[in-house]
Formats: sequence, C-alpha cells, structure tokens
Amino acid sequence: MVYSSSSIRAFGSFLCRFSNGVYLKPHHSCTLKSGFLMSGKILSSSWYPSSDKWVLPLDLQSSNSMRKIWTFSPLCMGRRSCKIAGRKTAQDLKKAKLYSKIGKEIVSAVKKGGPSPISNTALAALIEKVKELDIPKDIVDRNVKRASEKGQEAFIEKIYEVYGYGGVGIILEVLTDKVNRSVAAVREVVKDNGGKMADPGSIMFKFRRARVANVKVTDVGRDQLLTIALDAGAEDIIEPSMDEYDTEADSSESRVYKVVSSAENYPVILSKLQEEGIKFKPDNGSELLPTTPIEVDDEAMELNKELMSKLLELDDVDAVYTDQKY
Repeated sequence: MVYSSSSIRAFGSFLCRFSNGVYLKPHHSCTLKSGFLMSGKILSSSWYPSSDKWVLPLDLQSSNSMRKIWTFSPLCMGRRSCKIAGRKTAQDLKKAKLYSKIGKEIVSAVKKGGPSPISNTALAALIEKVKELDIPKDIVDRNVKRASEKGQEAFIEKIYEVYGYGGVGIILEVLTDKVNRSVAAVREVVKDNGGKMADPGSIMFKFRRARVANVKVTDVGRDQLLTIALDAGAEDIIEPSMDEYDTEADSSESRVYKVVSSAENYPVILSKLQEEGIKFKPDNGSELLPTTPIEVDDEAMELNKELMSKLLELDDVDAVYTDQKY
C-alpha cells in the first residue's frame, strides 16, 4: 500500500517521540516522500529490551534502495555478557592508570635527580618497581625522554576527599603537573554526580595505608593461602566479594585475595609466596584500606560506583578508594 506524504510525516513524528531521546530530523536523516513504501512488518522479535530502553528497526524502501534506521546503538545480549565486557573495560583502565602513575613518577624522579639510574637512586628504585610489576620497558624510556622536554613540569602528589551517597567516604590519589586543572576537574565530576567535596582529613582517618599482594582465587586455595600468608606475618587476608551475577567461570580474572601486610613484613611475604610457587601481583607502593566499611542500600551503592568510575576516568586521578562495603 502506498502511503500519502502527510501520513508518513505523522508516523515519523510519532516515531521520534517514541524513541525516547533520539530525534530524527527528516531533512538530515532521510527525506520521506510519497514515493517511499513502508516495507516489512514489526514483529515481536524486532523489539527487545535492555534496561528501560527499546530498539525499533524501521525499513524504508524506495524504488532504488532500502535503508534501515536504528533508534539506539547495539546492545549487550544478556546481563552476564554485559558484566564481562564491563569487567574487561575496568581491568584495561586499571592497567592504564598504573602505567600513567609510574610514568609520572619517573618524570618527577628525573626532574629531581637526572636521567641516570646510577646516580639517581629514586629512578633506580622506580626501574626495579617496573620490573616487579611487569610493566613494558618503553614506559621508562618514553618518560625519561619526556622529563627533558621544554615546559614539562614535575608532578605533585595531591589527596582529595569526597563524600558519596549514604555517608560513604571516597579518597582520590592524584599526581598532577597542574594542580588548578586537576582540582577543577575533580570538583566538576563530584558536583555533576551528586557527591560533595570534603575538608582535608575528614575522611582519611577512616583508612589505613598498607602493603598488599594480590593473588587470583584460581591460583591458590583459600585455606592454603591463609596458612602460608599468616605464618609469614601477614596481618589479614581480604576475600573477594561476589554478587549475584558473578560465577567462578566468568570472574576468575578479576577476583583476588588481598594479602595485607605492614611495610616491614612485605618483602618476607612476597618471598614466601614465591617459594610456595604462588603467583601474585604486588601493589604499586601501597593501598588505602578502610578500617570500618560502611554498608549502604543498592541504590546508593550503584550511585557511588558511578561517581567513582567517573572520577577514575580523569587523567590526573591515579587511584580511587572507598569505605563502602560490597
């Protein structure tokens, strides 16, 4: 059946409103004239939900061509696949943040003591850390060269404290060469995501700084790790949380035991883990651990996760810690 141009325009207007936020301008997207035919039927399989959004495929056919317009971008098929994709993204971001932080520390060390690790003990220590963390050597070479570039300033370490939802505290570790830029960016993200900047020291006292070795749950049994680590002088073993959508199969790469230790006992514990053939990832200097985790409702937890995710995306932010209980 051939539709009149007025009928097609009316249907197009209805479709734009129904698409919940995607406005299709006829003069930009496609020109609907009386010569077009609406082809294909909208079947039940053409509609599928993801959260509260729907996707509608619309076929527009003329005598010369057919075009398909999707009112939303492709969606993940199923919660588990979406969760795995999100976890992979988080792992990539964590690795990028580690490389960035090491790079900035190298620039600062070279600025203070020169490019030779023989005379610059701080740089020599960073090079050893790079080896321990299995970071590509070109990260060192690239940032040693970067430190000698004109206009490159040394990086300054800053700590920012933030109140999240439900009384949760959030700590940001920042290493920046432009303090005004970094604090402005942090304030903007905090404000846009419903958080509040806190006074210095008002949240930090809820955390303690410790050395941590991360051991994958698939590499060692819980009881075996407890026996080995505690006998070597570890202060605590923090077990990973698992939500209702995680399984052993899809979370093995991300779920780790955290072997907590003082700075003095840390080398002993690492040596013991190596001796027992247990693979581990050392921390990048230290981590902040909450003394008393705070339990919040599901809504507050998700809002805090979103806030922390946005903060971690900032270039100057190297680490984000929270006392929220998972």
